[in-house]
Amino acid sequence: MKSPLLSLPGAVPAEGRDEGVAAHYGDLFREQRALADGTGLVDLSHRGVITVTGSDRLAWLHLLLTQHVSELAPGQATEALILSAHGHIEHALCLVDDGETVWAHVEPGTQGELIAYLESMKFFYRVEVADRTEDFAVVHLPAGSIEEVPEGVTVLEAPHGRDLFLPRAGLEKFAAEHGPVAGVLAYEALRVEAHRPRLGFETDHRTIPHELGWIGTAVHLQKGCYRGQETVARVQNLGKPPRRLVFLHLDGSDVLLPGHGTPVRLASDGAEGRQLGFITTSARHHELGPIALALVKRNVAVDAELLAGDTAAAQETVVEP
Repeated sequence: MKSPLLSLPGAVPAEGRDEGVAAHYGDLFREQRALADGTGLVDLSHRGVITVTGSDRLAWLHLLLTQHVSELAPGQATEALILSAHGHIEHALCLVDDGETVWAHVEPGTQGELIAYLESMKFFYRVEVADRTEDFAVVHLPAGSIEEVPEGVTVLEAPHGRDLFLPRAGLEKFAAEHGPVAGVLAYEALRVEAHRPRLGFETDHRTIPHELGWIGTAVHLQKGCYRGQETVARVQNLGKPPRRLVFLHLDGSDVLLPGHGTPVRLASDGAEGRQLGFITTSARHHELGPIALALVKRNVAVDAELLAGDTAAAQETVVEP
């Protein structure tokens, strides 16, 4: 779904998973600084939007999600995952209940598969699941950026800012009133700085929540009764995750950033050494320079100097080994 904000001056379309919105509007670092200073907005209208209505919606979702939502208060936002039977991450949701409806946004293009799964699990519960992507656009605002949210707009208030479920027809008007608009590259750079994982970037087909630090924020350890819960409990109580998320400061002398999937090795082994992990997301930060998140084997020493492809990288711990 192509955003109308791509017609704004300087807009450069994003590619890959973020296709449909702008990568930037001509000045990446200015856009980052604006967001970091609490001004502007990010067009995330390519993300999928789903709603769940009905009197059983919270009790039903509580049985399916990794998060404790049966008593979720109106306006309280949270993150949640859906796992496979083996505990691998399949879906990630950012959600809020407005007292009558649960609103959630998910990775672009994943809402169809997610809705199909939810529909298969309805049974006798009084719930209705709907794809609202064509009608509503997600817009991200940094924390404290505006005092009043327009009437009729659902707000997901998260620690890193506000996500608004905005009627799609009002997207251009809202951007004109509350800009400047920043592209997804600026948003991603701040996400990497904050060590926040993203489905499809920090995850692959065998990722479990412990590896990314999603325990606590998206997984509630004092509840059961969801698919994959046995793996979560077993790793939490008896074992250790096979991999861990790390934050990397990359050598700034390289022109190109290492892309998603770039092998990570020990610097002492050189570029032909044994692969110990891979880059998940890389970005150029307005203060830190080139940075990245990577998933590496748990037993990689926390002070080891690494190579991302041919690029030297110094690591910071995100998930303890």
